[in-house]
Amino acid sequence: MLKKRTTHIIVDMLYDFIDGSLACSNAEAAVENAVKYINEHPDDKVLYVCDSHPAEHSSFKDNGGQWPAHCVAGTRGAAIHKAFYQIENPKNRPNEENTFRKGESFNVEQYSGYAGKNAENEYLFECATKEVVISGIATEFCVKNTAMEFLNDNFDVTVLKDNLGYVDAKGHEKALEEMKAAGIKI
Repeated sequence: MLKKRTTHIIVDMLYDFIDGSLACSNAEAAVENAVKYINEHPDDKVLYVCDSHPAEHSSFKDNGGQWPAHCVAGTRGAAIHKAFYQIENPKNRPNEENTFRKGESFNVEQYSGYAGKNAENEYLFECATKEVVISGIATEFCVKNTAMEFLNDNFDVTVLKDNLGYVDAKGHEKALEEMKAAGIKI
């Protein structure tokens, strides 16, 4: 019997969310747990979602937004954590084909990675299998929004609780409850 293929979506495991301008709680552990999970599931398809903003992005405080500058394209803060480049199966490491960027338009806030695009101009949702598992940062924003958009498009969605970084512990728990109530497996 053929095993149903799963897509593991890695959301914003980027330096600005790990040790940079928007460093989140549990981020280092989330990275470590996600890498371990990928190595334990080498047949899963792995896709990476990356915040990638222009320096003048409207969400930045300097431009009237609510966030400090973060994940500016081409900076260390926008780079995927180096641990993902050490994954045992080379096809599961970040590359141009499996990395999807979001937030590139200066005036659009894009929490969800669902419509992120790769170097070939393909959308994340087009490249995912119907069964997705999600790891990432931050639970309350990009993880929740990505998971909900996949769920709303009839994907089978699981969020890996141990593989999440978050802004605030209460917000993290609330987001998990909201996702669970919507039908996402936690």
